[in-house]
Amino acid sequence: MSNDVSQHSGGGSAGALRIEENGINIIAEDERKGHPRELFWPWFGANVSVLGLSYGSYVLGFKISIWQAVAVGIIGIILSFVLCGIIATAGKRGSVPTMVLSRAAYGIRGNRLPAFISWLLCVGWETFLTVIAVLATSTVFTRIGWGGGDGVKVGAVIVVGALIIGGGVMGFDLIMRMQAVITVVTGVLTILFIALTWSHIKWHAVATLHSGTPQNLIGALVLVMTGFGLGWVNVAADYSRYLPRNSSTRGVVWWTTFGSAVAPIVLIVFGLFLAGSSSTLDTAVQNDPVGALAALLPTWFLVPFVIVAVLGLVGGAVLDIYSSGLALLSAGIKIPRYAAAGIDGVVMVIGTIYILFVAKSFLYQFEGFLITVGVLIAAWCGVFLGDLLLRRKDYADDDLFTTSGRYGDVRLFPLATTIVATFIGWGLVTNGLAPWLTWQGYLLSPLHLGTKTGQWAFANLGVLAALVLSFLATVLLSKRQVRQQENVNA
Repeated sequence: MSNDVSQHSGGGSAGALRIEENGINIIAEDERKGHPRELFWPWFGANVSVLGLSYGSYVLGFKISIWQAVAVGIIGIILSFVLCGIIATAGKRGSVPTMVLSRAAYGIRGNRLPAFISWLLCVGWETFLTVIAVLATSTVFTRIGWGGGDGVKVGAVIVVGALIIGGGVMGFDLIMRMQAVITVVTGVLTILFIALTWSHIKWHAVATLHSGTPQNLIGALVLVMTGFGLGWVNVAADYSRYLPRNSSTRGVVWWTTFGSAVAPIVLIVFGLFLAGSSSTLDTAVQNDPVGALAALLPTWFLVPFVIVAVLGLVGGAVLDIYSSGLALLSAGIKIPRYAAAGIDGVVMVIGTIYILFVAKSFLYQFEGFLITVGVLIAAWCGVFLGDLLLRRKDYADDDLFTTSGRYGDVRLFPLATTIVATFIGWGLVTNGLAPWLTWQGYLLSPLHLGTKTGQWAFANLGVLAALVLSFLATVLLSKRQVRQQENVNA
């Protein structure tokens, strides 16, 4: 029997101002509550970040027209968050976090590799969001005349880090309340930001942007999907697991997708018009994705802008740190959930300090990290989605915690599928601006897609390839194993 079995009993409801005792354990039926519509709050709060405006600059970096960019932005956001919505349905069909549900596909100990990958992605994102929040604070303080040097950055690290770690350590109920507040505050202030900066759009400049090639369109689409929904698929069931089992499946998909996508769509479209209107802003965003937007604002709105920027970024990072702690436990670490969130917070702060005061430059490095880990998560996502769609019955929760149960110890086929899909995916992406990733793209030439600097080099086909190949392999070749699992004690 797995050592995880000791963690499978319920821990009791925490309450908003008490530390949540639940970790990766089964959520007891009497603790499952609420309605699918309540999923709107955490997902909207996590994605109503002014960072979405900066993605307008990143998308236009693929040299496509404004209308191509708008189409890519909307399609990429919706498609990627629909995947989150589908995976969220696994939460109500089971009673445990996403990376524990993943054990049904990979086996109890076989799932430790995907769990570690999930932890790595979450920690990477929460560190990135913290860095952006600190840089934005420093930039705005400089603009106001309050100084934006190292002292301000240190203070911002302390405040932002405390908010994120505090929410992650306290747990589900506090996070849900935090996200509701963040949703209202950032929603109102974001609307005001748009109203104040609308005059900066130069329609004639936007209209002159030339259309891009199909390869450029695919590259922009993959960037949007990776930066939005594919960054959340590995945690999508962490909140729906608290819903009653009889909750509407369509409702779970809709409210997760709608809550996640509605704000980013508005933000990225407006960000496209801003970036297309000013090459100066477009360049500045590359170095300070959120702080650069402060240059468009009147002085009196700079303090509210810091609030909306920091709260929006904190909203995303809080969900990440909560789920990164759960991923750490799913990988086999035997500590309380709040301790795991605390450890991840320490890693996040150390990473933030290194990037701010040592590395200095991080954007291209992070984009390289995002695409690289994005291929891994896409390969896992394909396996998980395929496995989920094959299942006709709910998960046998107890068996997710024992190697002698129906899900087994290590399932080689899903692991092999993930590894092969990742190998193919890494061979079809390039990261020329990140020196430590220049080895990627090794399949472009053999597959006659050009060299590492050719037309397909920056299309990032590898993310889509890993997702589709792992999904098809699972659906076509895992049906018998899934039926065997479901027929145990039937």
